Amino acid sequence: MAKSELWKKGDAVRTRLMGQSTVKNMAQGVYDDPIMEKFGDYAREAVFGMLWSRPGLDLKTKALICVISDTAIHAWPELTIHLRMARRMGWTEDELTEALMHLCGYIGLPAVREAMIVAKGVFAEMRAEPDGGLAEA
Repeated sequence: MAKSELWKKGDAVRTRLMGQSTVKNMAQGVYDDPIMEKFGDYAREAVFGMLWSRPGLDLKTKALICVISDTAIHAWPELTIHLRMARRMGWTEDELTEALMHLCGYIGLPAVREAMIVAKGVFAEMRAEPDGGLAEA
């Protein structure tokens, strides 16, 4: 089936946020069956094509909002994705760590502790990549 213009726009934004290698890995692992392909198509159009493409906030700010909201609702798999996006959009490991630490007084230590464990893994994974996981798509 032909992809819509909104899908194409969303695919470009998603690739910019995640990086080509992450998008490729997700296509071969997460989105490699018809059920998840439908979900991925919807996410490209609605989330990346419409929501992430809205004017008013830059991609860097939107990525930080996702990191904070993932931590608040304990969405650990999504936090892994959004931390990578946040690093690629220019947030440093120290800035993201401080943003998470700031949440201790608002959402509690257990959630922040888990977020820090996720961040530790994501940051180590990205540091191990040849380009630090930061190269443009």
